[in-house]
Amino acid sequence: MRATTNQTNSDSHTPALLDQFRRPMRDLRISVTDRCNFRCFYCMPAEIYGERYEFLPKPEVLTFEEITRLAKILVGLGVSKIRLTGGEPLVRADLAELVAMLAPIPGLEDLTLTTNGYLLAQQAQALRDAGLRRLTVSLDTLDDSIFRKMNGRSFGAQRVLEGIRKAEEIGFHPIKINAVVVKGVNDHTVVDLARFCKEHGYIVRFIEYMDVGNRNGWKLDNVVPSEEVIRRISREMPLEPVDKNYRGEVADRWRYVDGTGEVGVISSVTEPFCGECTRLRLSPDGKLYTCLFATIGHDLKATIRSGATDDELKERIAGLWRLRTDRYSEERTSMTTPLPRKVEMYQIGG
Repeated sequence: MRATTNQTNSDSHTPALLDQFRRPMRDLRISVTDRCNFRCFYCMPAEIYGERYEFLPKPEVLTFEEITRLAKILVGLGVSKIRLTGGEPLVRADLAELVAMLAPIPGLEDLTLTTNGYLLAQQAQALRDAGLRRLTVSLDTLDDSIFRKMNGRSFGAQRVLEGIRKAEEIGFHPIKINAVVVKGVNDHTVVDLARFCKEHGYIVRFIEYMDVGNRNGWKLDNVVPSEEVIRRISREMPLEPVDKNYRGEVADRWRYVDGTGEVGVISSVTEPFCGECTRLRLSPDGKLYTCLFATIGHDLKATIRSGATDDELKERIAGLWRLRTDRYSEERTSMTTPLPRKVEMYQIGG
């Protein structure tokens, strides 16, 4: 049953902003740049995003002040978690300055970042000093030859591993590792990556290869179901399921029976979780998207730069969320017509 009225948040005793399926607004992903130093085939294939590809010009990208202003408004509407993404967020100059602006926002419970890790060793200390406490590193495999193939730049995994070690040394905890699993490419390396993370105390999350964007040549045949990933790992290092940490967490959690860590799987293809999705995404050019697979974004940059007040921005955002009906992953399998053109992942993060 649909509902547009608010309910009480039992933790804060303030009204929660609900969409048409009674999903609250809780998680904001801010893509700080559309640029990336990798060309992973499932996100920004090199044959399309070559040297001549034109990314957003600087005047079209939100400033740190504009991002912070919107973040404060969204936290006031119920957002409690913010994740900085890209593109690759660490290619945005002076990112630590943005972290320092976001970290003190009253009501913000969690500020984190997802990175490919290539520039992490150089920037980890500045990010930590600015107030960042958690981060996630994308690392699809430990196999160097496969890693070079998947990142599209022939970069080896060693520099990413150095960034992870540096982050651990200066106090980032927990460190999460994200790995997109593609059949016939890196699926035979998942057990090795799981073992590595288990031994080092990292939390690895294996992500089903998703049909994000329009240019990655996605086919259902290339998807390795999460249940198969868990089965392979558990054969060598037995696992048992555990509860999710909070409503809206996208990963299903499993822990090692011997008590030495956990594994997560994100199954948006084989087991969609739209019914619990509490996320919205802000693109580098100021468009708000209410779904990872959205076909349109809502231009907040134009609203900001036209002189809108905070109250006007708040009213617009609240109205967008109340009308939200997104559930693409649940609808995907029943679609008989061509799928609509979707926003590219590098524009709004994963």
